[in-house]
Amino acid sequence: MQDRVCLVTGANSGVGKATALGLARLGATVVMVCRDRARGEAAQADIKAQTANPSVDLLLADLASLVAVRQLASDFKSKYDRLDVLVNNAGLTSGRRRESVDGLELTLAVNHLAPFLLTNLLLERLETTGTPERKARVVTVSSAAQVATPINFGDLQLRKSYNEMWAYGQSKLANVLFTYELARRLERAGFNVTANTLHPGLVRTNFAKNSFGVFSIPFKLTRPFHISPEKGAVTPLYLAASPEVEGVSGKYFVRQKPRKSAPFSYNEPAAVLLWEESARLTGLEGATI
Repeated sequence: MQDRVCLVTGANSGVGKATALGLARLGATVVMVCRDRARGEAAQADIKAQTANPSVDLLLADLASLVAVRQLASDFKSKYDRLDVLVNNAGLTSGRRRESVDGLELTLAVNHLAPFLLTNLLLERLETTGTPERKARVVTVSSAAQVATPINFGDLQLRKSYNEMWAYGQSKLANVLFTYELARRLERAGFNVTANTLHPGLVRTNFAKNSFGVFSIPFKLTRPFHISPEKGAVTPLYLAASPEVEGVSGKYFVRQKPRKSAPFSYNEPAAVLLWEESARLTGLEGATI
């Protein structure tokens, strides 16, 4: 990976940091995306110290803001003329319904709309970097929660009825639908770019620390059995770096193996509808692949 540039969102802790660390160990130039400067710089310094890899960069962005996502893409493109791997890892869950600065339901905004927008804005870099022999890669971290619910197109913003489990499950299913539709569009366009998604496992992090009620119960009860962030990063790293998945696209992985995702995720008309609505919400109508 020594000649490759990799961008990892949510890279200051958990699976994101472990993924960035793993890529740095492989010699990649790693661009970490973090929201908080102090925590980002601390994670950056730690990764450099552990790997002796000086090519670990830090870009700051609050992925709850569409303006910030656009600025992130612009900042990256101003510094790097190639992008071999994009790892969409950042995510959150919220115990109550909150809205982003753009008036979007926060869970959907961060978990789905941010990676949708960022991927599309960086697609030109990915496409010009990829070759038939070594394709560029988009890796999006989903969750087993993608089986929890279909997409509620009648109330995508969950204004009528908010449920944390529903909101999170819907956003993670959106990751899978997005990945499958992106893979189809990349193939039709003839781009040398692949797109895959994954469930990292139940990972021992601070995720869902602000949850309460029904959603928090399984996290608290199963916490003793959660895996480490390093183990959670095994599949993202595999999809980002392994030659075994060269050319593989449009798949959902668990423990480094392709698996069936939720039945709803194979609904192609729904995937197209989600794509079009996501483009509208992010201001990309008519400007996507």
